[in-house]
Amino acid sequence: MPVEFSDLFGKKYGKLSAEIRQKVKKALDLLDNNFRHPGLRSHPLQSNPGIFEASVDDKYRMTYERRGDVLYMRNVDNHDECLKNP
Repeated sequence: MPVEFSDLFGKKYGKLSAEIRQKVKKALDLLDNNFRHPGLRSHPLQSNPGIFEASVDDKYRMTYERRGDVLYMRNVDNHDECLKNP
């Protein structure tokens, strides 16, 4: 599934350490191939219908929405900060 990035996702991604950016890339590859991959623990946010959360690692999360056949990446950050502005 193709992936597009919001400006916010791009800004937040640029501020991450190289190690976390590598993990984000791996998670994005998994999303691209199978957004239901169990390693992502992807699920809809109850507080924001239509927006999903996926795990990068134990601390970091990404949020996205499905727009037809495109995954629109909204945010990436540590868990709490990411969910403040999904």
